[in-house]
Formats: sequence, C-alpha cells, structure tokens
Amino acid sequence: MAAAALYLEHYLDSIENLPCELQRNFQLMRELDQRTEDKKAEIDSLAAQYISTVRSLSSEERVEILQKIQNAYTKCKEYSDDKVQLAMQTYEMVDKHIRRLDADLARFEADLKDKLEGSDFENPITQNLKKGRTPKDKKSSRGRGRQPSEDDAPVKKKPKRRSELADTILSVHPSDVLDMPVDPNEPTYCLCHQVSYGEMIGCDNPDCPIEWFHFACVDLTTKPKGKWFCPRCAQEKKKK
Repeated sequence: MAAAALYLEHYLDSIENLPCELQRNFQLMRELDQRTEDKKAEIDSLAAQYISTVRSLSSEERVEILQKIQNAYTKCKEYSDDKVQLAMQTYEMVDKHIRRLDADLARFEADLKDKLEGSDFENPITQNLKKGRTPKDKKSSRGRGRQPSEDDAPVKKKPKRRSELADTILSVHPSDVLDMPVDPNEPTYCLCHQVSYGEMIGCDNPDCPIEWFHFACVDLTTKPKGKWFCPRCAQEKKKK
C-alpha cells in the first residue's frame, strides 16, 4: 500500500498544473474561433459591397476592396493554423501524462507481483505439484497412516530485501503496458504498431512513415547523441 500511495502521490504532483494549462489552451482556441468568425463576417460584408458597387467603382477602388478581402482571408488562415498548433500541443500535453501513467502502472504491477512471489503464502495445489503428486494422492497417503516427512513441508521463499525490490521495479520495462486495454481510436507508432508508452524516440528522417519508436523496439536504453535514424531509414540511407 505504501508503494501505491507513493506512485499516486508522484502522479498527482505531475498533473497538478494540467487543468490550468488545458483551460488556458481551450480559452485561446475559443478566442481564435471568435476572431475567425469576425473576419468571416468582414469578408461577407466586403464581398457584398464589392458586388453591389462594382460597376460604379474605379479600378483602384476595386483593387483596394479585393486586397482587403485577401488580407481578411490570410488572417483567417493564420488563426486556423494557430488553433491547429494549440490543439496538437494540448494533445501532446495529455498524451505525455498518459504515457507516464502507463509506465507507472506497469512498474506498480511488477511491484505487486514481486511481493506476492516473495511472500510466504503458496497455493496448496501448487505445493503438491512441486512435490510431484496431486491432492488426491496426498489424501490417499494420509489414509494409510503415513506420517508427513520433512520433505513434505512447504518451502518458504526468502523475501527480497528492499534494495532488491527497488532494483526489480526500476528494471521493469514500460512495454509491460501492452497487456493493458487501450483506446481503439488512439494512434499507433513504432515497428510493433502499438500505442505510445514509456520512453520514445523520433526518427530524424522527415520522410519517415512511422516517425516515433519505443526504446525497447529499437534496442535503446538511453537517448543517443546527435541525429538518430530508425532501422528502415538507416538501411535506405546506406543504399543511397
């Protein structure tokens, strides 16, 4: 329970500012939407003015109104691009915390599994299988008045020390989260075609069809220095 509380405390600390950051981004997107709507109304007004007075306008006045319409369209595109960037930033912000939660859950499950394996409790069926007989065999041997020997005593596993337990937790790779249910709409990456989790690295080839890879899938433990190319792009580069 102490480990669970520690994981939870660290995760809650990491997402403490997330609601405020999301609220700020959503507010900015709403403001960009409003600016775009204002510009669209301005374009409609200029277009109606141009159509109704085009025959009476001089060539310079026509060019001036058309230039205003063009500038308004350019502003609309800028606002739209800014909104797309904000949306991508918001998605990456949430996705980063999801990847961390997946990795923490994997380590926490490994922690629980390690504690269960190191505990004194063993299933009676497991004990009998280890000694090479079924529960029925054990019952029949007792019926003949057989006295249990020292070999029949369950073997207790020595619990791991805290330092060994910590090493086990840290050595667990986040790829264990692949066994967890995922959102079918979540995008997939890497050579394994799985969702994002744990540490990932991006291929420096701008034309790479996959772009992002899990450390374990490309035999990495730390981020390499300089540019890094995935196995496929590295092979294509050698051919050239």
